Amino acid sequence: MPTSSKRGEDVAREAARPSRGLAGELWGFLRQNKKWWLGPILIVLALATLLVILGGSAIAPFIYTVF
Repeated sequence: MPTSSKRGEDVAREAARPSRGLAGELWGFLRQNKKWWLGPILIVLALATLLVILGGSAIAPFIYTVF
Protein backbone atom coordinates (compact mmCIF):
# COMPACT_ATOMS: atom_id res chain seq x y z
CA MET A 1 0.00 0.00 0.00
CA PRO A 2 1.45 3.40 -0.90
CA THR A 3 2.32 5.83 1.84
CA SER A 4 0.26 8.95 2.34
CA SER A 5 2.96 11.18 0.77
CA LYS A 6 3.11 8.89 -2.29
CA ARG A 7 -0.68 8.97 -2.51
CA GLY A 8 -0.62 12.76 -2.27
CA GLU A 9 1.90 12.93 -5.10
CA ASP A 10 -0.31 10.72 -7.24
CA VAL A 11 -3.31 12.94 -6.60
CA ALA A 12 -1.32 16.07 -7.40
CA ARG A 13 -0.02 14.53 -10.64
CA GLU A 14 -3.54 13.54 -11.73
CA ALA A 15 -4.86 17.01 -10.86
CA ALA A 16 -2.16 18.62 -13.00
CA ARG A 17 -3.10 16.62 -16.10
CA PRO A 18 -5.26 18.45 -18.64
CA SER A 19 -8.96 17.66 -18.59
CA ARG A 20 -10.16 15.19 -21.22
CA GLY A 21 -13.67 16.60 -21.40
CA LEU A 22 -16.96 14.77 -21.27
CA ALA A 23 -16.49 12.78 -24.48
CA GLY A 24 -13.00 11.68 -23.45
CA GLU A 25 -14.18 10.61 -20.01
CA LEU A 26 -17.08 8.69 -21.53
CA TRP A 27 -14.81 6.95 -24.05
CA GLY A 28 -12.38 6.04 -21.25
CA PHE A 29 -15.23 4.62 -19.18
CA LEU A 30 -16.54 2.53 -22.07
CA ARG A 31 -13.05 1.20 -22.87
CA GLN A 32 -12.02 0.45 -19.30
CA ASN A 33 -15.26 -1.21 -18.19
CA LYS A 34 -16.00 -2.96 -21.51
CA LYS A 35 -19.51 -1.50 -21.64
CA TRP A 36 -19.73 -1.53 -25.44
CA TRP A 37 -23.49 -2.04 -25.34
CA LEU A 38 -23.86 1.55 -24.06
CA GLY A 39 -22.47 2.96 -27.32
CA PRO A 40 -25.57 2.47 -29.49
CA ILE A 41 -27.84 3.71 -26.70
CA LEU A 42 -25.83 6.91 -26.33
CA ILE A 43 -25.77 7.47 -30.09
CA VAL A 44 -29.55 7.12 -30.34
CA LEU A 45 -30.01 9.49 -27.38
CA ALA A 46 -27.69 12.04 -29.00
CA LEU A 47 -29.60 11.83 -32.29
CA ALA A 48 -32.94 12.19 -30.50
CA THR A 49 -31.62 15.23 -28.63
CA LEU A 50 -30.43 16.76 -31.89
CA LEU A 51 -33.85 16.16 -33.44
CA VAL A 52 -35.60 17.85 -30.51
CA ILE A 53 -33.26 20.84 -30.67
CA LEU A 54 -33.68 21.23 -34.43
CA GLY A 55 -37.44 20.68 -34.10
CA GLY A 56 -37.75 23.97 -32.27
CA SER A 57 -35.76 25.95 -34.81
CA ALA A 58 -36.30 27.30 -38.31
CA ILE A 59 -35.27 23.92 -39.74
CA ALA A 60 -38.38 22.24 -38.25
CA PRO A 61 -40.49 22.30 -41.46
CA PHE A 62 -37.75 20.50 -43.34
CA ILE A 63 -37.35 17.85 -40.62
CA TYR A 64 -41.08 17.09 -40.53
CA THR A 65 -41.17 16.46 -44.28
CA VAL A 66 -38.56 13.70 -43.88
CA PHE A 67 -40.91 11.72 -41.63
